Amino acid sequence: MSANPQWDISRALGVARLFHLLCGVRDACAAPFLTLYLRQLGLAAPWVGILMGSKFLVAACWGPLCAFLAKSCQKRRVFLVGSLLGSAGASLLMVLVPPLHRDHRSCNGSGSAATTVLPPAVTLTVTSAHPAGLPSLPARRRRSGGSEASDFTVGPAESDQETLEGLRLVSSLEGAGTTPRVLRPITSGETDSFGAGASEAVDPALLLPQDATLGGPANVSEVKGEAGSLELSSEGLQWTILLAFGFMVVWELLTAPLEQVASDSLYEYLDFVDATDRYRSLGLWRLLGMVAGVCGIAALMGQLDCFLTASGTQGVVCFYGYSLVSTVCFLVSTVFPVPTYQQQEPGYKTIKALSLLGGDPHLLLLALTVVLIGIVTSAVQNFLFWHMEDHGSSALVMGFSVALGLLGEILLHPFKTVLLRKLSRVGAVGLGLGCLAGQLLYYSFLWSWWSVFPIQILSAISSGVLWWAVEASMESLATPGTERPLSTVFRGHFHGGGCSLGSFMGGFLVMRFNLAVFYRICCVILLLWLSVFLSIQPRLPQERKINYSKLLAVEESDTSDSEPGSERDWLVKAMREEPSDCRG
Repeated sequence: MSANPQWDISRALGVARLFHLLCGVRDACAAPFLTLYLRQLGLAAPWVGILMGSKFLVAACWGPLCAFLAKSCQKRRVFLVGSLLGSAGASLLMVLVPPLHRDHRSCNGSGSAATTVLPPAVTLTVTSAHPAGLPSLPARRRRSGGSEASDFTVGPAESDQETLEGLRLVSSLEGAGTTPRVLRPITSGETDSFGAGASEAVDPALLLPQDATLGGPANVSEVKGEAGSLELSSEGLQWTILLAFGFMVVWELLTAPLEQVASDSLYEYLDFVDATDRYRSLGLWRLLGMVAGVCGIAALMGQLDCFLTASGTQGVVCFYGYSLVSTVCFLVSTVFPVPTYQQQEPGYKTIKALSLLGGDPHLLLLALTVVLIGIVTSAVQNFLFWHMEDHGSSALVMGFSVALGLLGEILLHPFKTVLLRKLSRVGAVGLGLGCLAGQLLYYSFLWSWWSVFPIQILSAISSGVLWWAVEASMESLATPGTERPLSTVFRGHFHGGGCSLGSFMGGFLVMRFNLAVFYRICCVILLLWLSVFLSIQPRLPQERKINYSKLLAVEESDTSDSEPGSERDWLVKAMREEPSDCRG
């Protein structure tokens, strides 16, 4: 069959690897930094949670439906091409969302944006043991609501004109250890005492030591009024939220069909020539693409942001990169392997997969676990970069932190079979939940911009090993022919629905508490469910297993003695050597 030019397996796998690699780069350009961009637009945590929850909900419902329609109408390539081109254009709409607060920024020699104008009547009081040289900090810190937390007291503004006229720095030393510094606007009749003029105003963020913030970085999210509210009190807020919501929904409607349609198309193509054993290894290419994409876009953000926007809103380079890579993916999709036949399969397999949940308590417990995983992981995806930014992390640090977790999962992949055999499926799920709880607890105690790196290695277990165990459990519990529909239900509906629910609730919890407390709450919930999972699992009715070794041994007695023994007992030996936990 493979000799037929229509079924060139080597070429199909090569195109599929390239396609998965580019899709990984594409997704990593925008997805990790999306909530950070919404924060920089000035949106509060509840609104960001609502927007992200709507995005996950659209993906969970619309993606599988489009995959079914594409297969029924035999229009898979049309869906692939339309999704890539449509999402490339829709992503650029996010650049048009107006920010609530426009920063007056300029590009310095290195290409990074620097704030040059601050609100008037700003007073700073800094305690320092070294008046001659104060430690530097990041240019600014962000609040959870999206507005900038400048870590100093801002008095009432006198006029916009005074804001644009600059600042005056007056320094006076009072004793050996205290240095009060006062910043006030420079009026039109005044001159700079340093002779540099108003254009050389000093950024006060560089004058503040680490302990001079409002209660420290962990409390930046607790500043009164910064979390915002759900009241649409201004016309600008209404327009920002409505445009962001509309553009994100349209973007997700066009993006959601791609992954499921491409996955089904490639699997059926390989299944027709009995080459599905090569399908599983393609996920590594997507992870490699995500590593390259998140590092590359993070490096470009600091260099190109201030040149691509006049409003000062950072993050627009993510959408330009996403659109560019989507265009390249479109070129590859024109030769992506798509079966040209109509496979005769019943169309009710998804309903049959859902019906298995009611009759199998193991699957029901696993489904509840996957929903909880989605709820908790949405907390990491949505607000971890906020927490890191509050501690001075740059976009490059955030990108490297994500890449470190992905690299750990790639390096651990060759040991997948050994780990599942040694730990068992239940043990691997428990280990993954425990590592995820440990990550969340660690995130709540971040103390500097680099402190996130040591814990990211656990992502290989809390993401990789956990999902390997979940997929192995689904395959063993599913009836013949329902493995893939059941996997789609778990990953698409249950996990996606959990991410949506977690985003909706997470935004309000961040508004009510700070990010550190929010992560501790998620950690406690995970540990409680882990104890419930491990206590319920042994009490569930055991799965009925078929002992294929004994069945074949009985059949051997009925065979002819003239039959070669090497052809009769090879499967018997294989089943005897296979561990019992892998058979079950």
